[in-house]
Formats: sequence, structure tokens, C-alpha cells
Amino acid sequence: MDFVKSEHLVYDYKTYNENSEIVTNRAINGLDIAIPKGQFIAVLGHNGSGKSTFAKQINALLLPSDGKMTVNGLDTADEKNTWSIRQSAGMVFQNPDNQIIATIIEEEIAFGPENLGIPSAEIKTRVEDALLSVNMSKYRNSSPMMLSGGQKQRIAIAGVLAMRPDCIVLDEPTAMLDPIGRRQVINTLLQLNKQGITIVLITHYMEEACLADRVAVFDKGSLVMDGTPAEIFRQVERVKQLHLDVPQVTELASKLIKRGVSLPNDILTIDDMAAALLEKGFKKDVSFPRDEREYKIPQTLIEVKNLTHIYGKETVYESVALKNVSLKIGKGELIGLIGHTGSGKSTLIQHLNALSKPDEGCVMLDGFDINSDKSRLKEVRRRVGLVFQYPEHQLFETTVFKDVAFGPENLGLSAEEIQTRVKDALASVGMGEEYYEKSPFELSGGQKRRVAIAGVLAMHPEVLVLDEPTAGLDPYSRDEILANIKRMHKELDMTVILVSHSMEDISRIADRILVMNKGCVEFFDTPQKVFGHIKRLTEIGLNAPQISLLMDRLNDEGTALPRSIFDVDTACEVLYNALAGVSA
Repeated sequence: MDFVKSEHLVYDYKTYNENSEIVTNRAINGLDIAIPKGQFIAVLGHNGSGKSTFAKQINALLLPSDGKMTVNGLDTADEKNTWSIRQSAGMVFQNPDNQIIATIIEEEIAFGPENLGIPSAEIKTRVEDALLSVNMSKYRNSSPMMLSGGQKQRIAIAGVLAMRPDCIVLDEPTAMLDPIGRRQVINTLLQLNKQGITIVLITHYMEEACLADRVAVFDKGSLVMDGTPAEIFRQVERVKQLHLDVPQVTELASKLIKRGVSLPNDILTIDDMAAALLEKGFKKDVSFPRDEREYKIPQTLIEVKNLTHIYGKETVYESVALKNVSLKIGKGELIGLIGHTGSGKSTLIQHLNALSKPDEGCVMLDGFDINSDKSRLKEVRRRVGLVFQYPEHQLFETTVFKDVAFGPENLGLSAEEIQTRVKDALASVGMGEEYYEKSPFELSGGQKRRVAIAGVLAMHPEVLVLDEPTAGLDPYSRDEILANIKRMHKELDMTVILVSHSMEDISRIADRILVMNKGCVEFFDTPQKVFGHIKRLTEIGLNAPQISLLMDRLNDEGTALPRSIFDVDTACEVLYNALAGVSA
């Protein structure tokens, strides 16, 4: 039986332009898709492809402009069905903080059943069952605000489970989570699916999509690819044309096959790739050039000395966020900052421009203690620009140009200088004159983030700090943002600190990687050296790029391949040389 079925589904968003005329934006365009009961389907597509609009159609948050949508046999356009549909199909959004409303977890999960008029005894049973399903029973009397991102998302899922749905629709639920949080959520979904619950997962993580029964790819509001993960991802070029990615090992296999290496064309996981390569064997006499270059740290610009920060000091909620942190960042470096949720990353970067003040220790900028003179705080915050985790929340003006101009105007600059700075800043993030008069709220997610970054760049900072600037973006938008960051870093000779949960992104862009763990510095070194500590990274709730994990696996199996590789092209070259001449 099809649990979800759309027939020629159309959905139009309607807005008003400056002349009060209705403007129509078609988000879903004649979509035909059927999802059987009990299936785990991953929905992929670039930002603006219609994924989220489709998700909201499933539990009748949006109703068709044309065509038909049925859920569990009920027509969503019939208002009499809305209550039943929303009981049957629960929705979990990207940011759990936007869904959690109660102060105690038990009360949070009971909220939905209470609104259904369920008897108290039944509610108690449902809360216990839901907490057990997401492995969060011991937190029932805790505050949701004291949980990690992954734990909060599992509580959001438990709140939906307590409604006893037949289907859970999740719109990028792991986008803001660290690797361990992502694993927790995905493992929970796999367990729920085994119990017969239909899972509709919207994601930009291809490794998550590989775990589904089926992958559906959206483009321009239509279904353009549909099949098993292996059937979809073996079409590497087609997937990339749609501004998406494939798993690193899948791309690696594709490149090796093109060079004449005989490998299966349905490789999706590290296990698959390692098994296929080990079966072939490797040449015994191959040697690999070693990179003997030592990274030289430039002249110190920022120095953190014995920094300690305590939240809720001398209260029952006291929590040490940073503990005796000391480090140096050189002028012009591009630093990647990683760590599990709660490791101290965000707290650390908020100290770099005095948004937070140390309980002990200090932050030095060019030898000056930034907290020693309040009259110089404005100068500090001009020199150290911070783009927050949700940069689109920093936008507020009516046009892109005005939004970017806001900071320079508050510096008291001349109109001519403001114009120059705004144009230069927008050009630096790849946005031309055609965007100047657009409302920032009409832009795509990636475009909004570029405007937010431009707003900070227009202040001419020496240091640009970006907190998860690519979270929730499709691969194409992510790569655009990273390319712009790399270009700005080089052209403007700017010191950049980039916070990310993506090991692949960090490995591609950083000069050095700072790894935080429980408020302390775990590692601070080049990507080659940091990702040489894979087992330790895993122990502290992080991960490494898929390619690094593959090379580590091959070495554990007795090969003599170099471990310090984290990109597909280098791995392809090394493996091709090691396999050349080996019989298929």
C-alpha cells in the first residue's frame, strides 16, 4: 500500500512585488511519486528544488495548488482529514531548538498526546515508549536546554513518536549536528524503520542517503532520478550535474574505473571499497613520495592565553566551557575549527572579538589585551568580524545593498567610501549589481549567507570568523561558499577561522586544524597530521574524511599505503600506482 502518493502535484508560492502585484514562484511542478508504507526513502536535491515544500505537503502544512496529494489514503486538500493526517505523519525540522517548547523533557514529549486528548495513563506509557525508542530515558527529568544538538534532535523525534505516527518526515535533521550527533539520529531512524515506521529523510549528506531503501532526487520541483542508492550514485556525472555529491569512495571508484581498474560500479561504503581493493592486492615494490615540507606558522596575530570560561558560575547549572586554553594564530592563516557539540568551539570564537569575556586568562590581538580597554571594543569588533551559525538571521534591511551598507554607515564613513566598500564586499562573495535592490529575504539559503558574509567584509576586518557557514546548504552552494572564502583569504590577505562539522570541507581548505574537546585543545596542526589521529578523533566524537578512513582501513589490513590522504584525486593517483599491473 502506498502511504504517500502525489499525482500531478503542483504548489505555487505567491508573494507581492513593490507594485503590489502577485508574483508566483512554482516550487512543485507536476510531481508524481508514491512511497509505500514501511519504506525508508532519502530525498535529495539542491536548495530550491522543492524538497522542503514536498515534505510540508505530506503532513498538510501546505496544500496543493493543483493536482492531488494523499497520505494514508486521505486527501490532504479535504480539511476534515487534516487532524488525522498530522497524527499519521509527524514532522521533524532542521533545528530542534525551533521545535522544543517545554522546560522538562518529559513534559515536552507529553505535549502532543495531551493536545490529542489522550488519557493521562496512556500519555505516561507513550512518553516512556518514545524515550526508550530514542535511548533517552535517563534524561526524562532534565531540561532540553542542557542537551547536545544530537540529543535535542532525538527528543524532537521522541515528541513525534509519542503521537504514534505511521510515518516520520525529517527535513535535514542532522544539518547542524556533529558526527556523533548525526550517527545517533540516523541509528534511531534505522531502528524505527525496522519497527515498520515509514521514514522520509531529506538530507544533503550522501552517506546518510546510502542507508535508505530508496533515493529520490528532485530538481525544479520534479522527480528526476529514482532508485536504490547504488542505482543513483553509480551515475556520478548525472548526480553532479544536478549540483549534488556522491560519497567520496563512490567517486574514487568511478575515477579508478575510468583509468582501467576493474572495480564494481556500485561501491557506496568504505567497507565495499576496502574489500574490492584488498581482493585485487597491491604491488609490493611501489614507493610513494613523501611530503617533507614543514608548515611554517606566520607571525602571531591572535594569542589566547590560559583562557577559562564558565557558564552559570556558582549556580546548579555551572558548566566549564573552556578550560585553560592557550594557542596562537598567525597573520593570514586559514584555520579550521572542529569539535563535538559542547566542545567549546562557539564559546572560543565569541571571545575573539570580546562578545564573551574570560573568567580567567586573556585574548591578545597584535599584542593588545582586547578586554583591557572598553573604549577600544568598537575597534576590536571592526578588526575581528564574526558571522554567526545562522548568518541569514543577521539580515534585516529591505535590500541587499542596504544590508551590507549598515556596518560601514555606523563607522561614519563618507557616502563614496560606503558605496565602494559595499560593491567590493558583494563582488568578493560573487554577487553582482543584479542583487543590489533585491530583498535579502527572497534569496536562496546560499545567497543569504553570502550577503551576511559581505556585510562583515564591508567593515574591512583583519580576521573573519565563520561559524558553520555551509550548514544546511546543498553541495553546490557549499562549494560556492568555500571557494569564495578561499579566494577572499588569498586576495585580501585575511586571517580566516572556519568552524565546521564537515571533515571533508575542513580538510580541503584549512592550513591548520584546531580540534577542541571538552573545553580544551586536543590537536592544533596541519590537516595531514590531525587526520593521522583517526582513532582519537573517533573517540572524542568526531570523524575524518571518508578517504582518510579508507586509507586507514587499508593500512590496518597490512598494506603499505600512505595514511595521510584525505582527498579523492590524491587517493586515486596513489591507488592507481599501487594497483598498476596487478591482475584484475
